[in-house]
Formats: sequence, C-alpha cells, structure tokens
Amino acid sequence: MRLLLSAVCLLGLLPGCSAPEPDRPGSTVPVASAEEGGAVSTAPVPLADEEGAGLAAEPEPEPEPDDPGIDWAPVDLAPGVASISCELDYASHGDGEPLPSLEREALDAALAPCAERGVLRLRYAGKINGGFTQLMRRVTLVAEELDIGKRVLDIDSSGGMVEDAIRAGDGIAESRWTIWVREGAVCHSACVFVLAAGDMRMISGRVGIHRIIRMSSTATTRAELNRELRAVYDRVRDYLERNGAATAMADIMMAVPNRKLRLLTAGELGLYGLDGINPAQDDLDRLRLMRKCGEDFVVRRDAFARAFDASCKAPGTDLETLNACGLELRRQYRFPDEVCPAESPLSEFDALLAAETPEQAAPRPREARDDGAGRGGDAGAH
Repeated sequence: MRLLLSAVCLLGLLPGCSAPEPDRPGSTVPVASAEEGGAVSTAPVPLADEEGAGLAAEPEPEPEPDDPGIDWAPVDLAPGVASISCELDYASHGDGEPLPSLEREALDAALAPCAERGVLRLRYAGKINGGFTQLMRRVTLVAEELDIGKRVLDIDSSGGMVEDAIRAGDGIAESRWTIWVREGAVCHSACVFVLAAGDMRMISGRVGIHRIIRMSSTATTRAELNRELRAVYDRVRDYLERNGAATAMADIMMAVPNRKLRLLTAGELGLYGLDGINPAQDDLDRLRLMRKCGEDFVVRRDAFARAFDASCKAPGTDLETLNACGLELRRQYRFPDEVCPAESPLSEFDALLAAETPEQAAPRPREARDDGAGRGGDAGAH
C-alpha cells in the first residue's frame, strides 16, 4: 500500500501531494514523439498460466559470448553518433573526433592517442540499440588492450531497447566506466539501465523513466500480456539488483504510462542508486581498497564522498562545475593518495592535470569562462 501511495503521489494524483512545476525534476511530462522516449522489450519470455502450466513460448536466448568472441562484422551505428576524446574538459575541447566506423582499425586509430595518459571519453548521442551495445563492447576491448584504465561514457539518449540496454549495462559493469549525463543531455527510459551500471555516475542533465512497451508479443488476451510484462519486469529487477540499483524503480516505472515520462529528482536518483558511486561496486571496492590502500584511505574516501554530495551537488549545477568542486574538495582529504593515486576519487583527471600548466590545473566553473568556452559545453547536447 505504501509503495502504491508513493507511486500515486509521484504522479500527482492525490490532493495532498505537492505538484512539481511542469518539465522540472519530479514532474510527469508528455512524450512528444516516439523519438523522445522509449523502453521497448522484444525478447521472448517464458510464460506460465495461472495454474502454473507453461504456455507456448520461444526459449530464452542463450547469453552472448564474452568480449574475446566479439564478431567484428560491420555494424551501422546510425542514427546514433559517437566520438572519442582524450580530454575530459568538454567545454574547452568539445567532443573529440567522430568515429567513422566501428571497425577494428578505426577504433585502434581513434583510441591510440588516449593510451599515453590512460584516459578516454566516449561521447554517444542516440538510441540504445544493438549498435550501441556493439560500440560499448568494442571500445572496451580496445581500451583494455591499450591499457586505457580511465573511461568515461558521456551519454545523451532518449532510450531504446530494454534488452540491448541490459546487455550493454552488464558489460559496462564489468569494465570500470564512469557515466556522465551532462547539462543539456538526457538519459530517458531504457538509457536508465545503462546509467545504473556505471561505477560512478555524474548527472547534470535530465533522467526520466516510464512503462516498458512490449513489442512482438505472442499474447492474445490481457492476462497473457500482463504475464509477459511481469516476466520482463522480473528480468529488469534482477538486473537492477545485481547492479546496485533499487528494484522499487521497476514498480514506479509500471505506474507511468509510456506516453509520459517521469523526470527523477536529485533525491530520487540517490534513493534509486543511480547517482554517484555505484553501491554494488562500492562494496567490492571497499574490500579491495582496505587490503591494498589501508583503512585510513577508505575512511578518507568515504568522508570525501559525503562532503562531495553535501558541498558540490545542487540543482542546476553543470558537470564542469561539479568536477571543479570535487577536484578542489579532495585536497582537504589528501587525495590523490601517495600510495594509491589511481584509486583516489576523480583520479581520471590526474594524468590530464599533470600535463597542464598550474593555471589549467582544474576545470573552471562555467561562470568563470568567456562566452566562447561556455557555448562549447553544449556541443552535441539536446
């Protein structure tokens, strides 16, 4: 009952609930077109009738092979657009060089300049689909071979296919990606499953959820369609749970019609485990860092995370300002650590900062830039 009341309140259907402003976090807004949002499921699901007897359905597909078995056949990413940058300051350096293709030679050439400092930023604007899943798998494999340990997925996506998002997310979860949703960008619908998988999530743009659309259904009655959807949501809950996100988000999704979009507030992003450090990865890292870096390191790391949430995050803060605040704040907690610099918070910036002059040593807040630099921060975003 409490969850139902919460969902109804989130949708603004009770008089006692405050109604957020339209198009603001916490509001439910209409989806303008099919291109604006989408969480589409097409994979076959096993069904059972009310007595438990199985209904006719295609068997669940076998898991895809691991990265060593990648098929390098040509893949068309269009209409999505991807680019590679070895710089994290997107306001000053833009989005890097567009990827001409997802062929092995093209990815080797695009990522090679990032190998020296061990940092890459993959900018992707487009739908979550099979092409995106292949993009993530292939870039990850090449980054591993070039020993590029610091990886940022800078995403702007209105959603797409649920099963492709889950495949991409499980790969991201095993390969140490930070995910950005910067100001002007969105991560809607199926994109939220990708967001859930990152080790660290930095969010300045809009994140929204709604009900999954079941396509290619074998159902002929409402009851059969409902059982199909339950099976899909069970898969979604399993995925969210293994990636440290709250399974309650799946229930909230079911309460939002697919013609609308629920924009999540900063509090909801934290509540559902979609912002900041991934809770599941944090548990693994805590054990590893305690052994490698010592208890003092872990205590300082936790204190920094709390201070960052309290001091740096505020509604409307752009990602460059968030990064600059974090880089300044971490000095108070003696990071980067002398023994474990690569494990220190925001360590993806260290190699870049070491190569710059003192005046360039940290991203500057947006208000400190001239107009030309400020305009660069919106490159490629909606």
